[in-house]
Amino acid sequence: MATFWLLHRRRRETPRRERVFRDRTNPLEYLDDIDLVSRYRFPGRVIRKLINDVDPIVRRPTYKSHAIPTHIQVIITLRYLSKADFFSEVGDLHGVSRSSVSRVVHTVCSAINTTVDNIKFPVTANELRHVKSEFYDIAKFPNCVGAIDGTLIPIKGMSGPQEPAFVCRKNFHALNIQAVTDSNMRFLQINTCFPGATHDSFVLSNSGLSGVMEHLEGGGWLLGDSGYPLTEWLLTPFLTPANQHEVNYNDAHGKTRVVIEKSFGVLKSRFRCLHRTGGVLPFSPSRCSQIIQCCIRLHNLAVSEKVPLLEGGVVQNINDNAVFNANAPRRAQDVRIQVANLF
Repeated sequence: MATFWLLHRRRRETPRRERVFRDRTNPLEYLDDIDLVSRYRFPGRVIRKLINDVDPIVRRPTYKSHAIPTHIQVIITLRYLSKADFFSEVGDLHGVSRSSVSRVVHTVCSAINTTVDNIKFPVTANELRHVKSEFYDIAKFPNCVGAIDGTLIPIKGMSGPQEPAFVCRKNFHALNIQAVTDSNMRFLQINTCFPGATHDSFVLSNSGLSGVMEHLEGGGWLLGDSGYPLTEWLLTPFLTPANQHEVNYNDAHGKTRVVIEKSFGVLKSRFRCLHRTGGVLPFSPSRCSQIIQCCIRLHNLAVSEKVPLLEGGVVQNINDNAVFNANAPRRAQDVRIQVANLF
């Protein structure tokens, strides 16, 4: 009892530590566009537009307790996504605590996913005609509306019965991200919710793409690697070409489809939090999925705004999928042979 009384008295006598509010400078006020792109991946005008777009969602109703203003929240988020720095380092750079960085990143990523609506599959005749024309210019592959593939994004390890589902074939915890891109490396469709051990063919069958492709005005094909099933709307390469037409088909197919590999490479180079050189995403799978979506939307924004990739170069994205061994429908095989005969 006496010990408790002494501890209680000492706690009452200990002066309360005064809260320290650190200086929060605004990089938009003193950095030029080259430095902003290097550090935050976007020039000032694009960052200011992002701030205006998300402000109604992330702005605190009052500045009580020195609330973090919207422009600092956006800057913090872009810095983390771009550099994959430790939360403490990002916080020190921008005058906030480590826990505040974590909260801000999730808040702003959610707001960007809500306000930046730029992941859209072409559906009108004019849009489809334009996409097909640009793909045709690469290697003369006709009627192509997109290239499809998957990539693994490393995430924090976990324990429990669900853990094996997240351990990918390369033996690290990951999410298996499926995406379709156009010839300009703009993402048209994404799926970010499946664990790393999921096969690409399973992700495809649960993505809703079949419904889109089967009702596409004027028809069209996606180009995928041998990890995907051959269908009437998804063309894969011949595993063992039987003639020169099939060899030429494989060559044109590979030159056209490689755009999806380049897209993933640029995405991971622009946002290092998605690449293993930046560590892993230290969040729950659902929050990792939200951050990945945000990075892809920001990538599309960078493509639309023609923002250059100033440093690091394009990360090589190698996705050595297991071959899909099930027999393809006869109609799908006939379609691929008809296309091969054009080469």
